[in-house]
Amino acid sequence: MLKVVAPMAGITDAEFLNKVIPLGFDVATLGGYSLDAPTIEASKRIVERGRNEFVFPVEETFSHIENEIASIKRVHGSVKVSANVRSTTPQPIIDIGNIADLDIVEINCHCRQEEILSVGCGQEMLKRADLGDFISEVVDNVDCEVSVKIRGNVEGVDTLEIACLIEEAGADYLHVDAMKKGVFDADYTLLKNICNNVQMKVIGNNSVNSELNAQKMIKTGVSGFSIARGVISGNLSFNISNF
Repeated sequence: MLKVVAPMAGITDAEFLNKVIPLGFDVATLGGYSLDAPTIEASKRIVERGRNEFVFPVEETFSHIENEIASIKRVHGSVKVSANVRSTTPQPIIDIGNIADLDIVEINCHCRQEEILSVGCGQEMLKRADLGDFISEVVDNVDCEVSVKIRGNVEGVDTLEIACLIEEAGADYLHVDAMKKGVFDADYTLLKNICNNVQMKVIGNNSVNSELNAQKMIKTGVSGFSIARGVISGNLSFNISNF
């Protein structure tokens, strides 16, 4: 069972990840990072309204992520490092995916900040007619594994249909924030439905904040689960090494 530190805006850098990996995580996710001009400008607008974001000039982002990966690998060599990234075109993601020692590049089809949506990224990616081609281009041109993080139950999007499309595009992992409007728990039925219909590894996300919820997540058939907010303090209320 894979245990993943999920990306959190402006929080999951190498310094933070090195502190929480010893809690029992197998995969540490850097990011999310904006990689091209439209997403970088969108991130700057998010920062202006008081939200933390990782914002670097285009020419500096590659070297920053490269250094962050090295900082983690020096301390936790056996842990897989993932980078969650946003871009309106595949090439910047391909460039990051070919950084030495990066284990997984994760395409962000998940962010719901209005500034990111306005440039066609984040969960708006799920509505792109060429999403499969976009993912396939990344898969075919990187040396690392590819994950796609999506938000479940987005209005106007058939989540199961998208999951199957992502598998057909060749992704290694589907990272699902099993969010459902008006429900303050993960949509376990959605996760079970996805797991019953795809063969790729599915990582469940949302509300894994207790041993009970972790067990409920695992029973859906996922290959692993991810935790974000539950590790902001640097602690967990339960031992994930038991899973």
